[in-house]
Amino acid sequence: MIEQLTNNAIQLLHRLIETPSFSSEEDKTALLVEDWFRQNNIPFERENNNIWAYNKYFDEAKPTILLNSHHDTVKPNGNYTNDPFNAFVENGKLYGLGSNDAGGCLVSLLATFTHFYKQKDLSYNFVIVASAEEESSGPLGLKSVLKYLKNVVFGIVGEPTLMQLAVAEKGLLVLDVSVNGTASHAAHPNNDNSIYNALEVIQWFKDYEFEKESKTLGKVKMTVTQVNAGKQHNVVPSHCDLVVDVRVNDKYKNEEVLGIVRKALPENVGVRPRSLHLGSSSIPMDHPIVKSGIRLGRTTYGSPTLSDQSVLSCPSLKLGPGDSTRSHSADEFIYIDEIKEGVELYIKILEGIV
Repeated sequence: MIEQLTNNAIQLLHRLIETPSFSSEEDKTALLVEDWFRQNNIPFERENNNIWAYNKYFDEAKPTILLNSHHDTVKPNGNYTNDPFNAFVENGKLYGLGSNDAGGCLVSLLATFTHFYKQKDLSYNFVIVASAEEESSGPLGLKSVLKYLKNVVFGIVGEPTLMQLAVAEKGLLVLDVSVNGTASHAAHPNNDNSIYNALEVIQWFKDYEFEKESKTLGKVKMTVTQVNAGKQHNVVPSHCDLVVDVRVNDKYKNEEVLGIVRKALPENVGVRPRSLHLGSSSIPMDHPIVKSGIRLGRTTYGSPTLSDQSVLSCPSLKLGPGDSTRSHSADEFIYIDEIKEGVELYIKILEGIV
């Protein structure tokens, strides 16, 4: 039964890869997920491009485990040598856009959910959500359907972790920073050049270290990723705009980090957050699902990358087949054996608590 589910999951992943599903454009892959549920006689619900389903013997008196992964992808980068929408296997690797992030996780969780679907007398209910807009942190993704989910006490978020236990995840705070100055003709003296002023601000972001360091997630990391100023060679611009990517550990709320940045920078610098809701997340080390994974030889670590964990209010574990370093890379792939291991380990870890 598990072997057949796994083979079916791998075939589904082929179809998902060959169906473009950029964030906010996942309607066709949503239909493929619907087909999985129909073929397995599982009732489901859908809103926008999010699809979810409960186990057959759902009991409102029991707590619920959320299984989640996403079916949207980023756009392929320019370094692909393969057709990103051509799913093919070579040397045990299944190539294609979204194979590793996070198609392998999604189909493995679908197989796992289907395995448990008809089982009676479980300690937990299950709900699985194949979500949209994860890559863009869009408004119509997982967050938009959480209100429909019943009594969720913890979640497993499918992202490539080599099937190790990511027990914590950094939050994300993106800052638009505007460094002001005085506009002038480039030929005249100007001691208030916004670009020169920005050099000190960039240096501050490079050098500043937050006091609180996390055991699992390390330090808060700030990186200036974009700089934009000026339109003419002979005009000193009135402002220089920066974009700063901030990865926040579990010792700080995003609002705290924003306050520290604003207080430290001079008055001629404006700081505006794009959002504050993508916070860090974690699960206690003594949680039953973590203990179950450790008993099976899994290691624990803190993840620097963002996922749909950031919108969950319950404890959550990031876990899945594939390798995060392959995500968003050219000629993306996942090993077929990783998917087989993923289904097997998901089932064994959950069997340790249900």
